[in-house]
Amino acid sequence: MEVLYSSTRGAEGKFKASEAILRGLAPDGGLFVPDHIPHLDRSLKEISELNYQQTAYEVMKLLLTDYTKEELEYCINSAYDSKFDTQDIAPLAEADKAFYLELYHGATIAFKDMALSILPYLMTTAAKKNNAKNEIVILTATSGDTGKAALAGFAEVPGTKIIVFYPKHGVSPIQEKQMVTQKGDNTCVIGIEGNFDDAQTGVKKLFTDPALAKEMDEAGYQFSSANSINIGRLVPQIVYYVYSYTRLLGEGRIADGDPINVVVPTGNFGNILAAYYAKQMGVPIAKLICASNSNKVLFDFFQSGTYDRNREFVLTSSPSMDILISSNLERLIYHIAGDDSKVDAEYMKQLSQSGKYEITDDMRKKLADFYGNFASEEETAATIKNLFEKTGYIIDTHTAVASAVYNKYLQETRDDTVTVIASTASPYKFTRSVMKAIGHDDASKDDFQLADELSEITKTAIPEAVTSIRDAQIRHDIVVDKTEMEKAVRTFLKI
Repeated sequence: MEVLYSSTRGAEGKFKASEAILRGLAPDGGLFVPDHIPHLDRSLKEISELNYQQTAYEVMKLLLTDYTKEELEYCINSAYDSKFDTQDIAPLAEADKAFYLELYHGATIAFKDMALSILPYLMTTAAKKNNAKNEIVILTATSGDTGKAALAGFAEVPGTKIIVFYPKHGVSPIQEKQMVTQKGDNTCVIGIEGNFDDAQTGVKKLFTDPALAKEMDEAGYQFSSANSINIGRLVPQIVYYVYSYTRLLGEGRIADGDPINVVVPTGNFGNILAAYYAKQMGVPIAKLICASNSNKVLFDFFQSGTYDRNREFVLTSSPSMDILISSNLERLIYHIAGDDSKVDAEYMKQLSQSGKYEITDDMRKKLADFYGNFASEEETAATIKNLFEKTGYIIDTHTAVASAVYNKYLQETRDDTVTVIASTASPYKFTRSVMKAIGHDDASKDDFQLADELSEITKTAIPEAVTSIRDAQIRHDIVVDKTEMEKAVRTFLKI
């Protein structure tokens, strides 16, 4: 049965998957959502015998229904290849009675590679399917990881350009170096004086500006997105939750049908929303544990039913989660409102105007599968140290937020259900914070020297993604005020 996509905010029209992927954002600023969530049509036991690429096909064929088998297999096999440093693509590592789903074995050592390796292929295939006459301009905001993964995916892809905005003072040195050294004549990286929410708000404003869209069209361009607001980013993320369950099943860690819990460190809510969709598709996920850092807007939402971004923005050691406007939460709001776009649109209007909204008691009851908590900076660092000293397993700051929240959940509930923790980045992407946590910070050393020391201490190899940028030339050095984003886009596109 075909899956069609429509806006969370009620814009008229239903779109095929390829059309939704090309557009990125709905015309009214809403997000594209499927008209139904299909159930897996092969048993989890059968899927446990498949590799990652084959598992991806079994999931994606159900949600991207206007792609042919040949098109999907081309996209999948082009994405999940030697760019990943393990054949498993997303291996599970057991440490201290939890299973860490390592999502950082791609080209940019963060979980965004899992979706952004395939999005360029999905998008260029979509352009051909829909006879798109314009060049696609990927416009995206990043809190650190999406930017580099998108740049790596779209660099030199014919018929595309990519513009990435990032908070100049809100990413790690390794994250920034990865982005500003990116090669490719079709790439543009711009720092803004502001935070991630400023960048994301600015990008959404550009997307929904009809006058700019008209000028872009006349110049032969059209915007699309590589953020998780694009359904083409979200669907590939569902895959690794199906994969992790079936790996546990295949290895005899669980029996068929046994529930698991999933812990996800998240700021923009896309990664945990993918786990929610995986559950809707038939994966026996019991609790969806939402882990926040000190910017605990999601924790407060799950506690109170009120989403309120009116608070101090905190720069933390887990910068990819330093977010106060969780864009993908809109999709969940739409679903728990009974797929009612009018209700969702009203909440999003309140968020835009007053910075807050409060859901109904009936909607809150539909959040029973979720558990929210947060980890302070001190708790995050202590978790890295304790896990390393206890097991020898080293994790990054974002994964540590998830691990710390899982420990809180265990203390509160004594729930010993088998648990998968989404490990979203390599510790080498946040070397200074990781080294400081385990007691080896040295202010006289740069992040690359600290990476060398981390490798010695942990007996792990430095990823090629880090060694390759150590002496790389900086190619992007533009920094603008958050009010000058449109001007920067026009300059790059020469319109």
